[in-house]
Amino acid sequence: MATARVMSVIGRKDSGKTTLVVALAQEFARRRLAVATIKHGHHPALADQKGKDTWRHYHEGRAARVLIESPGQRVLFERIEEESDPLTLARRFMPDADIILVEGFKSAPLPKIEVCRTKAGAPLYSPDQPDAARWVALVTDDAKLTAPIPVFRFNDTAWLQALGALLLDRALPLDP
Repeated sequence: MATARVMSVIGRKDSGKTTLVVALAQEFARRRLAVATIKHGHHPALADQKGKDTWRHYHEGRAARVLIESPGQRVLFERIEEESDPLTLARRFMPDADIILVEGFKSAPLPKIEVCRTKAGAPLYSPDQPDAARWVALVTDDAKLTAPIPVFRFNDTAWLQALGALLLDRALPLDP
């Protein structure tokens, strides 16, 4: 792909957003695309353990940035004053990706795929809302859910490949 493309996966708590992002990432990797993901968290997500070296660098040393490099992976911890939007993060950290899947950031001006499971509550999507045009599709376990946008069912065969094709077509190009 010439230009990275960005799509947001949104939904209510415990609706299956992470599961869908992982499945889409696997599908795009199978297609030999360079996949990157961005996860919006509501709590500090330091993947480090208290008392370990990098934790001490960051917390005790108050370093502005701590980078840990180990076989097969690199993690950067960075102090920030304000949260960034997903497009800024993608441009800064993921310039070589073909497709960037963003989990969360519901209010970001990105095309959206919503995961809506019956146990999690009603869909966030409504055709009457001002930003309804940003919704690309719904993925659901509700056999009765209908909408004026594509609705994919978890139990349909080949739904992931069809959703992947739609995502590539409707994802936002990440301009420099």
